[in-house]
Amino acid sequence: MSEPAIRQSIIDQCRAMNASGLNQGTSGNISVRHGDRMLITPSAVPYDAMTPDMIAAMPLEGEYGSWEGPRKPSTEWRFHLDILRSKPEANAVVHTHSTYATILSIAHKPIPACHYMIAAFGGDDVRVCDYARYGTKELSDNVLAALEGRTACLMANHGMLATGSSLEKAMWAAVELETISRQYYHALLIGGPVVLPAEEIDGVRKGFASYGLQDERPATARR
Repeated sequence: MSEPAIRQSIIDQCRAMNASGLNQGTSGNISVRHGDRMLITPSAVPYDAMTPDMIAAMPLEGEYGSWEGPRKPSTEWRFHLDILRSKPEANAVVHTHSTYATILSIAHKPIPACHYMIAAFGGDDVRVCDYARYGTKELSDNVLAALEGRTACLMANHGMLATGSSLEKAMWAAVELETISRQYYHALLIGGPVVLPAEEIDGVRKGFASYGLQDERPATARR
């Protein structure tokens, strides 16, 4: 995609995640890798008022934290940048304060293998990273630790984030994470889930490689 198209797609997905209830206000943020730069939503701009030129650009290498554009990048730029720098397979990051994922993050409850779709996130659980104040290096370090071997995590007392090889796939993962968070929350209300064994999740994860979940059908509903 061209850079103007990527900039517009970021805005479109921001508006879509608010319209769907995946996020509220300007609390979420999105970044996309484009060549040797990261394109990221600007800080505190309502999505309906956002225009492509407002999307900030930050170098993936070179001066850390420098940016270009008429608006400064999201206050959460640090973990977006660090994820894209440390995970070459990730080309997009979606961060939201979705309701059920945030409830679990407030309670510091990781999501176990209560459903086979947990395998979509790279392992047999979704971790909760340790709490740190928004926008800090400590938070970014905590996020990276929780993402070791995973493509998504909950952020303690904060929200959630999901990564993907494209923006569409990162958005799919964010929707799936909120869905499984909602299911796990309600399962806890009726006595708790029956957790699938690690070997089953490992088999599901290997099956996804041929099923095409990650590479061919990012927007497809569950099988």
